[in-house]
Amino acid sequence: MPSFRYEMRCEIERGSIRIAGIDEVGRGPLAGPVMAAVAVIDRTLAKRKLLRLIGDSKKLALEDREKAYDAMIGSGAVRFAVGEASVAEIDTINILQATFLAMRRALQAMAEQPDIVLIDGNQVPPELGCRAESIIGGDATSYSIAAASIFAKVTRDRYMLRLAEAFPGYGWHTNRGYGSREHLAALRRLGPTPHHRTSFAPVRDPRGEPVEAD
Repeated sequence: MPSFRYEMRCEIERGSIRIAGIDEVGRGPLAGPVMAAVAVIDRTLAKRKLLRLIGDSKKLALEDREKAYDAMIGSGAVRFAVGEASVAEIDTINILQATFLAMRRALQAMAEQPDIVLIDGNQVPPELGCRAESIIGGDATSYSIAAASIFAKVTRDRYMLRLAEAFPGYGWHTNRGYGSREHLAALRRLGPTPHHRTSFAPVRDPRGEPVEAD
């Protein structure tokens, strides 16, 4: 279960006041942008009922993610921003650098910049503009990162639902752009769309093994 232990440590050891979590979603799909979210939780306002809803977005059912997303927005205790990098940017600068770009854009979109950001994973994006600390498995252990993971996941899932209506046949409403069996079969049958990542090998040759969505 997540906790505030990392956030509290930053307050004690670094004297940080505004502590944010950052997480991304969409590094693995064959289609759609990569998105990142930044979240800051005011612990003086966050009720236990709200915190019980927040967890690693990959381990939450779709309905639970949506419920947590709406509850965080309605609580007044969580501030967040989302940034993205487009398919064209992914194909141009590669998925890792595009992920870093989405993180920087999310951070720049925050009205009030944090003193430090806690980032899920083992890498800190360059040129973030503030102090940062990476935490492996942070989306399962830090409330701030877990909240960011939910904002990023729900935002991207909703985006892929809209794309699925415009580009039927690829199953994006369920696979969210990941290389599922249905998606690969559609690529063989219909070919790629402008929203496919042409730098990804399965888009060029969709005869490989399927990869299911998170």
